[in-house]
Amino acid sequence: MREFSFIVAAGGSGSRMGTSQRKQFMTLNDKPLWLWSVQTAEELRDYGVREIVLVIPEGCEIILPTHNNKISYYYTYGGSERAISVLNGLRKASCDYVMVHDAARPFATPELLRKLMETVSDSAGVVPVLPVSDALKRIDGNGEISCVDRAGLYITQTPQCFPREALIDAVKDYPLAKDEAEAWRNSGRELRCVEGERLNYKITRKEDMMIARALTEGGTIRTGLGYDVHRLVPERRLILGGVEVLDSPVGLLGHSDADILAHAVMDAVLGGAGLRDIGTIFPASDEKFRGADSMKLLAEVVKLVNSEGWRVEFVDAVVQAQIPKLNKYYDEITASLGRFFPVNVKFKSAENLDDSGAGLSMTCWACATLRRIDD
Repeated sequence: MREFSFIVAAGGSGSRMGTSQRKQFMTLNDKPLWLWSVQTAEELRDYGVREIVLVIPEGCEIILPTHNNKISYYYTYGGSERAISVLNGLRKASCDYVMVHDAARPFATPELLRKLMETVSDSAGVVPVLPVSDALKRIDGNGEISCVDRAGLYITQTPQCFPREALIDAVKDYPLAKDEAEAWRNSGRELRCVEGERLNYKITRKEDMMIARALTEGGTIRTGLGYDVHRLVPERRLILGGVEVLDSPVGLLGHSDADILAHAVMDAVLGGAGLRDIGTIFPASDEKFRGADSMKLLAEVVKLVNSEGWRVEFVDAVVQAQIPKLNKYYDEITASLGRFFPVNVKFKSAENLDDSGAGLSMTCWACATLRRIDD
């Protein structure tokens, strides 16, 4: 059986992601991006993969897997250019054949790796390719646009598979090549192709990571629950969902505007994102929140959960009150809250029970559904 080293190129800066964290260390379904490729290669331990070499940026540290005694794990540092990183990985490897793979392609399958391993030879390298499906245009330095015939054009993916010693020579001779296949072909060696995989795309920008998370996490959905209660008193405005109930003889007592609907909704949204409640974020002990407009606080809460990578999909709420009658305010209140997310509100009588039934207080429950959108 031929033996293969699997090299994961994870030494890049990932600058096009526009984030401070290098993309190869960003998590996808609770594991770093580089680990996806490592675990795919591990599935072929009985098919000839004998070692995995991870090329990482200098100064970064990782914890290598140790659970598989049929595969050896190593890491080495990358350089300022791809060719340097790949050469460092090739020199750390020891098997006769190598597969070089981008850590930013987490969805390559074991089936693709097997095709490469079966097609490579002592004199021929092999790469996965896919026909270009989009219409192509070329724009020159003057902004002139010309059409490009896509017939016979293919995109190249990784992993790319070669005899190791010959690949070292090719990369050393052609260090400016865009990938190993280009260096290999420029050196005059034979290059074969196998059909690539559409899902084996490269994560380059934030949108690519969002697609990857949608594929792996199904757009993780969480639910949050919110609750609030306030006493009704004379000579206070009654505000619900940012709408003043003008015909109410009583209003809600509180440090802010006492909008229990907005408060319960905020707690539900924060709970769905795994964040603390509004009493912690906007404490009543802070004078700057005295008489605060709760809809402005809600806007801050929505901004906060968005920054944590969550989008509010829907909110459902129940307001329980004996007085005043609130159903006629349904359209106005749902429109007010609907500026932030889809919402539904029900108004229920307290059936003359307890403080709410006696017209002494008002209670609200809210349930928020959030979907994971990004880190």
